[in-house]
Amino acid sequence: MVMPAIASPKRVLVGRVLAVVVPLLLWVLPLNLDVAARQALAIASFMIIAWITEAFDYVQTGFLGCYLFWALGVVKFETAFSGFASESPWFAFGALLIGMMVTASGLGRRLAYVILAGMGATYSRLLLGFVLVSFLLTLVVPSGSACVVIKATVALGLMEAFGLGPGSNLGRGIFLVLTYTASLFNKMVIGGTSSILVRGLLERMAGIEVLWSRWFLAFLPCTVITILVTWRLGLWLFPAEKEMPAEGQAFFREEIKKMGPWSAIEKRAALLILTAIGLWVTDFVHHLSPAVIGLGIGLMATLPYVGVLQAKDIKRLNYTPVFFVATALSLGEVLMKTRAIDALTGFMFPWMHSLITDNYSLAIVTYWTATLYHFFLGSEVAMLSTSIPPSSIWPGLATSTRSRFP
Repeated sequence: MVMPAIASPKRVLVGRVLAVVVPLLLWVLPLNLDVAARQALAIASFMIIAWITEAFDYVQTGFLGCYLFWALGVVKFETAFSGFASESPWFAFGALLIGMMVTASGLGRRLAYVILAGMGATYSRLLLGFVLVSFLLTLVVPSGSACVVIKATVALGLMEAFGLGPGSNLGRGIFLVLTYTASLFNKMVIGGTSSILVRGLLERMAGIEVLWSRWFLAFLPCTVITILVTWRLGLWLFPAEKEMPAEGQAFFREEIKKMGPWSAIEKRAALLILTAIGLWVTDFVHHLSPAVIGLGIGLMATLPYVGVLQAKDIKRLNYTPVFFVATALSLGEVLMKTRAIDALTGFMFPWMHSLITDNYSLAIVTYWTATLYHFFLGSEVAMLSTSIPPSSIWPGLATSTRSRFP
């Protein structure tokens, strides 16, 4: 799930002014565009500015934009809200259900304790254990916020048991890696809101099949490097004032003992998770959509006698990621249908042509462009929503991407 930073009141005020003035200017100015393209670009500018400045809630902005596309006659209803008829938002819904299943069953906490109990009692090993737990939980809990809740519960229990105060380097180091890696690993595996949105945009607009297994293998080298670098960086930035007590492993074993033997709910949750992972890693064979698998397993988790979720659990879900993904995809579809995307692409990317000569330069140029772009936006929500739609149909990028991943 995307967790945007809280915008300053000044930034919000400026954003709200620009989100009204810029669209009105684009709506009335005699631009060299078709009427539909100009109007779509005007409403899109409202959504883009509001997302960048966080002038309004992300989902509120998305719904307002989709409504204006339809109510002002720019496109028909089925195009304005087309994102809701795509598979990506329902993949996000399935991911939320799976995350809730692992959290509610207690399976996530048990896995975390088992891994940490086997890592050793020293601060160095414990820190590496939390990084590994973060990665492994990402595979079984496709929700960054759910992962943080599970790991934070374990970490807080450990700190309380050994009297590690809020200012201790040990506690700071542990919480640094568990929050930082939760966000990172959620992009290296298709499961978080960001990766689900990117996958949906690439498949819908660039016509590229994005498999879970291929995504996982592509990021695997980066995953290994991230694990090692994060671990060493945590030790360097937050060296331990004192070594962990020798009873560290005993603490985890005691917590596992308190949980008792595996319950029927944990076993069912584990079976469902293993089924999902097994289907995801073999999707290059059966080509079953990751979204079909994710939503299918998520819905199975709600069935009586088979799943582990009850009606009250489903009511507690935060549906914000589902709505955001749907409205962001709708924006891209409207820009495509009205051909406003051509104007947006022509404005954003022509300067790149002289710099990109092959796949290697493509990766370098787009990576650093995205990095600089993110500095100005400060939010991955705004970055993905405003950069992926035009870049996914940019001829140079699309051709090079297809040649690399046929």
